[in-house]
Amino acid sequence: MRPARKTIAALMAVLALSACDLAPAYFRPVTATIPTSFKEAPGWRVAVPSDAVARGEWWTLFDDPALNSLESKVLVSNQNLAAAKAAYDQARALVREQRAALLPVIDLNGSTTRTGSFGNSKSGSSTTTGQRYTLSIGATWEPDLWGRIGNTVKQAGALAEASKADLVNATLSAQGELALDYVQLRGIEAQKAILDATIAAYEKALTIAENRYRAGVVQRSDVLQAETALRNARGDAADLDRQRAIFEHAIAVLVGENPSSFSLPPAPSNQTVPNIPSVLPASLLERRPDIASAERSVAAANAEIGIQRAAFFPTVDLSGDTSTNAEILGSLFKAATSAWSLGATGVLTLLDFGARSARVDEARAAYEQTVAQYRQTVLTAFQQTEDQLAATRVLATVAVERTAAANAANQAEVIARNQYVAGQISYSDVIVTQTSALSARRAEAQSLVDRRTAAISLIQAIGGNWQNQSADNAGGHPCLDLAVGTAARRTAGAECG
Repeated sequence: MRPARKTIAALMAVLALSACDLAPAYFRPVTATIPTSFKEAPGWRVAVPSDAVARGEWWTLFDDPALNSLESKVLVSNQNLAAAKAAYDQARALVREQRAALLPVIDLNGSTTRTGSFGNSKSGSSTTTGQRYTLSIGATWEPDLWGRIGNTVKQAGALAEASKADLVNATLSAQGELALDYVQLRGIEAQKAILDATIAAYEKALTIAENRYRAGVVQRSDVLQAETALRNARGDAADLDRQRAIFEHAIAVLVGENPSSFSLPPAPSNQTVPNIPSVLPASLLERRPDIASAERSVAAANAEIGIQRAAFFPTVDLSGDTSTNAEILGSLFKAATSAWSLGATGVLTLLDFGARSARVDEARAAYEQTVAQYRQTVLTAFQQTEDQLAATRVLATVAVERTAAANAANQAEVIARNQYVAGQISYSDVIVTQTSALSARRAEAQSLVDRRTAAISLIQAIGGNWQNQSADNAGGHPCLDLAVGTAARRTAGAECG
């Protein structure tokens, strides 16, 4: 048996060393020329964020404890993230399964058989019995002569890395959606506070109009106009309650809780608009998880070409078997009771009327499709970043103008109200200034929401984690180019790409 083992081992080594790879050499697809700066922010350069957000927990920039608490629940309870995590675990298991195909499959079989005979003889009936034990060990192996199995492993590995990036992207999306919903909810609360104060003022105005009407100073139309303004404001306030409920329900789902039992208490409006740490254009490609996922899909498609090319070459299966049998259990492994065999089987398709060529062409076309999708993802990333840079810059100016407009409108409203009491103007003039002032105050509140929303969208556009790679590695985490936060890295698993 020893010479057979040596023969098998030597043959396996020769075949393994002679394997070739039929997949094209892989290079990351070339994209459009990467600019040296962003058009909407020419001076943007890499900045080191504070220690509080050094691990990509960008929501802490808003300095809101309630938001911080909600974001921590997303990583634990969000069911979309749980599904993405399960998909990533499945992809990693597939890698292990495909890698196992590179090694032989070994089977162990054992059996015991008891035999006997019976019959009649001159001296009476007789019975004879016997026992036989059989043990065999067999192995089958398909040497990867043309790289088919190796490329299958590469493909599975690339898809697993893409799945990991998809998990991180889903995490970033869920975190961003929660932050957006939260900011909108707090913005609605600010709008409600404005309307509540306005309603109180309108109620006083209605009382003044009614008193003046009873005194015969004004007509009833003044009372009706004052009542109209008051009831419209109350209706708007009631509708804000509806909008707030919708955002509260959305937040409940994002943190994995039942909307029927979840409630978010009102809180004072937070005025913080964070300054987003800057990023160089080239590093955007390394930072965004959707780009990483698209690039890994290209690598998987490249490996598929090699898998399909291998179908033009024969497949070889090696098999070996050694068995022993004996009537006595202790004699199983004696040379006289043992036998071995070694065989090889080769299969080559001679004629398939172009099916294999079609599959290769299909794999090439799929590769070109993933390349185009990768390039489109890169372009979209720069578009989104430029969009949000422009929004951040412009909305800062808008906020200044909205504040000035609200201050002017408030002063005009006070003057108009005093003029009406003095009998200098009609109530229709007061209604115009009231409406203008309310609109200006609500626009001012909305401008803050817009700025905070643009900040969140910009953070998502640059991939959530703005720290450069050297700083990440210095912190002891070499895999942070895909990470969105400490908890997200734990969710994604301990492996690095």
